[in-house]
Parts: sequence; structure tokens; C-alpha cells
Amino acid sequence: MTLTRRGFLGALGISALGASSFGAALLPAGQTAQLVRSRVRLPEPFTTALTVPPPARLVGPDHYEVVQRHAVVEILPGLRTPVLTYDGTFPGPTVTSRRGRTTTVTHRHELDVPTVVHLHGGHTPASSDGFPTEAARATRDYVYPCDQPAATLWYHDHRMDFTAPQVYRGLAGFHLVHDDEEDALPLPRGDRDVPLMVTDRAFAEDGSLLYPARGDGLTGEYRAGVLGDVVLVNGKPWPVMEVDAARYRLRLLNASNARHYLLTGLPFTQIGSDGGLLERPVTHAELPIAPGERFDVVVDFSGLAPGAEVTVRNGLGTGSTALVLRFRVTRRVRDDSAVPAVLTRYDRPDPATAVRTRDWRFSRGHHGHGHAWLVNGRPFDPHRADATIRLGELEVWRISTDLHHPVHVHLDPVHVLSRRGGLGPTDVGRKDTVALGPADHVELAVRFTDHVGRFLLHCHALEHEDMAMMAAYDTHA
Repeated sequence: MTLTRRGFLGALGISALGASSFGAALLPAGQTAQLVRSRVRLPEPFTTALTVPPPARLVGPDHYEVVQRHAVVEILPGLRTPVLTYDGTFPGPTVTSRRGRTTTVTHRHELDVPTVVHLHGGHTPASSDGFPTEAARATRDYVYPCDQPAATLWYHDHRMDFTAPQVYRGLAGFHLVHDDEEDALPLPRGDRDVPLMVTDRAFAEDGSLLYPARGDGLTGEYRAGVLGDVVLVNGKPWPVMEVDAARYRLRLLNASNARHYLLTGLPFTQIGSDGGLLERPVTHAELPIAPGERFDVVVDFSGLAPGAEVTVRNGLGTGSTALVLRFRVTRRVRDDSAVPAVLTRYDRPDPATAVRTRDWRFSRGHHGHGHAWLVNGRPFDPHRADATIRLGELEVWRISTDLHHPVHVHLDPVHVLSRRGGLGPTDVGRKDTVALGPADHVELAVRFTDHVGRFLLHCHALEHEDMAMMAAYDTHA
């Protein structure tokens, strides 16, 4: 399971990172990654019940404790899978915060590998942001001011060179932020507000996870990224969720290492993006979601009779990966929820007031005697800042790509100003992860506030991140 940038670059010194290793003709549709096939007989889809991650354990007001430990869990029915966990579950327990109230999460480390925790989407001081090179400690407090709007966040391992295998093995969980503005809306709540973590994995004959590492690097074409052939939702394969004939809020998170999904099967009324509520709802017949992205959507089952079933499919998948989950309506109920025409208001950045424009190019390239995943032609160096940015100043970032690269920006949300001269249907709202495809380019409005220090910009295809596709920037007052 070891995976290092050194091993990756060494392997690439033997074979070029072009068509001979994972050229476009070899890649699955809509993906920059390769499939790992399970070696075990897979269960029939829609025979497992969906479960919801448990709440994290409170040890004081706004203070949680999470134990990072090894565990063996049942993912495929009848088989036991060794995993790395937060509190013994996969996904990990859900942390809940209130806007403006500082949340502390104490992590106790009982694993045999180093870890560092990143709150993805958190407006977080550098000291608690989870910089990849930070050393693991037996006990560590991560302090989150939560001075940000209500939003669906998630936390995961961010260890230097090892994020991909350690997230793949289970180190991920939800962190939900609530506030008074959102509470005042008549949106579905309680049992009808459901976080859904979508991932893909592959399994060996004994139920253990398959990950294509050999020696100290990924093997062959898997340097492009790793896809599994089993789609999991909240850690269950192709599950069934029983629902009332009512509206539900689904907090969709793509926590896969590299797989992109195109969710279809029912209308999705989007009410939120990575950084919180949209100003107005947007309805999608299909919903593309890249690694690291979140979409809060409302789906309406009120017109369906008990016994009706709705299947959510993946338009970018084939065979087993073309299915995601199924909803089964169980009963008619009273439903007082609604989706308001206006959800929130926020200031839109004016690019005319930007103080500078920066270019970031995410692409393959040469490094040393091999090839690598690079940002602006350079591999990540944790000791180098690729930009220095004053807090409060607006900048325009122009990001371009060669292949599929979901780009994640730490510290503050960004706004998509344009994509190839227009806007895509899911470019609305406050984003922290922006999906880019082959030969794509976007312009982002970027403004950092409150926290000084070193933060990251990187590809959230986790194999690309581990293999040097990151850049660091310093913020200052």
C-alpha cells in the first residue's frame, strides 16, 4: 500500500506518461483513471439497506473526540474488510457545527501509519488545515472557528504522498455546518436530511480492498488514477434507501479517489454547492459530480405510490458502475417542506476590481528523468510558495488542464466567472472544488480572508495529488 512521489517518478523514468502508458484511447469515458477489477463475486445490486454515518462523539460543548484506528467492517455482505477508520466506522462519524461557534475535534491516533486531517471546505486557520507534511501526533486538537455559512463539508486524510491509499482504505467522513438562516427555510430536515458519500472500490477474494500499488509506487496505467468496480454509498454497495412519499434533502459527496459520476434517474433540485446555499434553486435532469465536489439537492417522491422504486444511475459508468442506489417509497405522509424561490443572498465578486490575474496550468510534464503531474510545470515542494496573496484582495485565477483535473482550493470558496467563455449548469454558487475536463479552462474569482499562513491548491484526483500535482500559496495581512 505504499505510495510515494519518488517511486512514481522512478517508475515513469522507465515508461513515458503518454499513449504507451495511459493515452486517451485507454481511458474510460469521462475519466482520467483506470479500472481495478474485483476478484470476488459481487453482490446483486439493491439488496443492501442504506445506512447513515453515526454522529461523532461529544466530549464537551462543541468538542468532539475521534479515534483513528484499524477496524474490520462488513462492506460486501458476508465478507470482512480491514480498513483504516475514524472511530471504527466507514465512513467516519459525522461532526456537526454551528456557524460562529468554534468546534474542536480531538483526534487520537492509534494507527500504524502517519496521518493528518484536512477539513475540506473549512474556513480554517493554517494550524488546523492539515498541511501534508505535518507529523502525526498521538493526540491532536483541530480547531475550526466555523465562521462560514451552513454547508456540507467533509474531512479526510491529507498525508503527503499517501492521501490516495489512505482515503481509499477508509479515512473520510462528513462535517456539517448549520446556521440560523438555513434553519429558517422550510427545507426537508431531520430524517429527511440525508448525507450520501459516494465512492468506488475494488475487492480481493477475501473481501480486502484492492489497490494497485507495488513496491513504492503505483503500477502501470494506474498512475492516471484508480477506479473501482463497486459503487458504495455510505459504505454500502448499490444500496436501497426506503423513503416516504415526501421531499428529501440529499447531501451528495463524491469521495472517490478519481471517479467522476453523472447522476441520472430523477430531477435534482440543487439548493447548495460546496460552500453553502445557492441564491436560487436550480433543477438538473442529470448531475455531474467530480471527486471532492458536494451538491445539496432536494428530490421529491410525493407523487409516487408506496412500492414505487426510483434508481439513480451513473451515466459515465458501464456494467456494475452504471448503477448507484435505489429509492423505495414505503408510505404516504404529510410533508410541510418546500423549496423557496430565494434561498440566500451574498455579494458576488466583481472581477473588474481584481488586483491581479494568475495562471495555473494542471498537466502532465517532465521532471528529472521521468514524467509527472505538475502545476505550472513544477512538482509540489512544501517548502516553496508559488504565490503570495494579501488577505482581502480579489484576484482572478485562470486555470487550464490537459485531462480531467478537479481543482480544489483551500481556505475560502471561489466563484466561477467563466468556463470556455460561458458558464456550466453546475458552476453556480460558492465552490471549493471545480471540475475541469480535457483541454478545459475556467476563470475564478478568488479572495482569501481572516487566516494567514500556507495553504494549498491541488488536483483532487487523489493519485494526481500524491504525485506532485499541488501548489502552495502564502496569505498575509
